[in-house]
Amino acid sequence: MPEHTSIQAELDLVMRARTVNLVPPWNDLTSIARRTRKSWSRAHRVVAKAEFLDKGQNPRFIVTSLSPDEWAAQQLYEKFYCARGEMENRIKEQMCLFADRLSTDAMPANHFRLYFSALAYTLVEALRRLALKGTEWAQAQISTIRLKLFKIGALVRVSVRRVEVQMSSAYPWKEIYAAAFHALRC
Repeated sequence: MPEHTSIQAELDLVMRARTVNLVPPWNDLTSIARRTRKSWSRAHRVVAKAEFLDKGQNPRFIVTSLSPDEWAAQQLYEKFYCARGEMENRIKEQMCLFADRLSTDAMPANHFRLYFSALAYTLVEALRRLALKGTEWAQAQISTIRLKLFKIGALVRVSVRRVEVQMSSAYPWKEIYAAAFHALRC
C-alpha cells in the first residue's frame, strides 16, 4: 500500500503541473520510472493515466517492464492494455450465451455445446455489427440484444401461403427491430 501511495503522489505532482486550468472531463497519460529495492530484480515503469471526470479522479496504473522505446505510454495503454480488456469483455459476453453450461460428463457433448455457443456468439456479433449499426444498440452487449431483440412475445400464424408474425404494438423497441430486419433483407 505505501508503494501505491507514493506512485499516486508522484502522479498528482506531474498532473498538477500539466493541467492547471483544465475543466473536467479530461485525461492525460504519463510514464514514471520506478525501482523497488526488494520485490523486483530490475527497474520497471508505471504508465499512469490521470483521468478527472465530473465525479472526481479516476487514476489507472499499468506496471510493465516494456521500455518506452518499445511502447510509448499512450500506445501501451490504448493499443495493448485496453485491447486486452476488450478481449476479456468479449469472452465474458460469450458466457452469456451458455458457454459456461458444460454439464455432461462426456467431453464430446460439452465440446459440441461449446461450438454451438461460439456459433451463436458469432451470429449475434454479426447482427450487432451489420444490422444494428447506427442504432442505440450498436455497442450493446450480447445479453442485452438477446433479451430485448430475441426474447419477445409474438403471435405466429401459419397459412398455406405465408407465415405471419404479429408483434405487440406496445413492444418498446419496434423501430430498432424494424431497422435490423430491413438491414438484413437482401
